[in-house]
Amino acid sequence: MKKKIVAIVLALVLVASFAACAAPAATTPAAAEKPASGNPVVKIGVYEPASGDNGAGGKQETLGVEYANSVSPTVEINGKTYDVQLVKVDNESSNDKAASAASTLVSAGVSVVLGSYGSGVSIAASPTFEAAGIPAIGITCTNPQVTEGNKHYFRICFLDPFQGTVLANYAFSTLGVKTAYCLSKLGDDYSGGLVNYFVKAFEALGGTCVQDTFPDGNSDFTSYINNAKNSGAQVFFSPVSTEAAQLIIDQAESQSLGMPILAGDTWDSNVILQAAKGKSVSVTVTTFYPEGANAEFDAGFKAWVKADATQLANNGGDDTVAAVTAMGYDAYFFALEAMKKAGSIDPAAVMAAIWGTTYEGVSGPIALDQVNGDAIRNTAYVKHANNETGAWDALPPVTIG
Repeated sequence: MKKKIVAIVLALVLVASFAACAAPAATTPAAAEKPASGNPVVKIGVYEPASGDNGAGGKQETLGVEYANSVSPTVEINGKTYDVQLVKVDNESSNDKAASAASTLVSAGVSVVLGSYGSGVSIAASPTFEAAGIPAIGITCTNPQVTEGNKHYFRICFLDPFQGTVLANYAFSTLGVKTAYCLSKLGDDYSGGLVNYFVKAFEALGGTCVQDTFPDGNSDFTSYINNAKNSGAQVFFSPVSTEAAQLIIDQAESQSLGMPILAGDTWDSNVILQAAKGKSVSVTVTTFYPEGANAEFDAGFKAWVKADATQLANNGGDDTVAAVTAMGYDAYFFALEAMKKAGSIDPAAVMAAIWGTTYEGVSGPIALDQVNGDAIRNTAYVKHANNETGAWDALPPVTIG
């Protein structure tokens, strides 16, 4: 009897052991990714900063993609319905972390990548996407180097040569200033590039520019504000991150800057509105989309973002519609159109299809040139921060060419 009991116990142990060994088979990635709908899955990579200097803007851009996914969580490709899964990574606003974050998306098996807010991290991740044969669609990365000389990185926004020209013309012709102080972050592709294009355009008009740079990690802008005042400049141009922008606004107020501040699309954020409210600073920015341009989109996004505390926090704590959010929304649907056109979720097929993809977005019609895969856009929207209401006042848009 004792031998029988031992035999039974051993048999039970063996069964348990086999069950334990077999358990992981039910939780393999393929099984875990199969949605309740039973539809196959197509993955879209969201390559954005959720931390670092550009974390605030990256979160708002990501919200646009997430909202679009909530509106259209499936896509019909070649007669088959796919569930769209967003795979998000935080590139931490860091060029040094860019390749690692990009590799995570490659390993996840995404068909296309959207992002990033920030030209530097887009440029730094580009070789990783190229080596993997995965197309990337820039949402608001405006530096020409993102797409220049390659066939895998595209973009749906205007470029810095255009934006710099718009800002230079606004400063010289609308504000009537002849000397501009230009401040960028040392080693930053976006702010350094946009300042460069502004300077070229402003000096071509007959103006004079005084240029300055600050190092990474700087939080005291007092000396730069004093440099601007002592230079004889009549406008302060600094298209830097929202994190630096808040400090500049606060210190411009305390140091009585006494001249208008101009910036590019990175300053188009409720973070900037909150920083400027109640202060005597004058802030004007160029951007991709003005709130109110598409009432249906604005209303839908506002309702969606207020329905979730995390979403609201990621939008800066209120329901302001940032231009980067509208652009993220458009980028998602542009990517879906590219996959439909390809008739496939294979990255190579999607990449080939992107060149001929068009989409009527909330930010306007999107079509790409056939040289670099850049959006054909020639209009920038101009906004001025209302220090009393804490909202943007829309100024006349600028169209060139």
